[in-house]
Amino acid sequence: MIELFDTPASVAQAVAERAKQRRTSMRLTQAELAQKAGLSLSTYRRFEQQGQIAFSGLLQIAFALDCMRDFDALFASQSWATMDDMLKQAKPAKRVRHD
Repeated sequence: MIELFDTPASVAQAVAERAKQRRTSMRLTQAELAQKAGLSLSTYRRFEQQGQIAFSGLLQIAFALDCMRDFDALFASQSWATMDDMLKQAKPAKRVRHD
């Protein structure tokens, strides 16, 4: 699960790992997925290894992995049924001691 307050780099790496898991579950090699997504093999490898890719490339990968619906929640407004639901998702702020 991607945490609410992760860094952009750690989220990118987590997304890359999910793509790799999806690719392997579909029994596709990196080369096969790259071809299916219309990307060079080196571009796809860099994505899996470093989490680096242009947004358009990420969309191509998502399309090739049949995951386009996952973008539906991106930038969508969050709504919670109760205040408790919201608080469960938020991490408490760290307190700083002033001595």
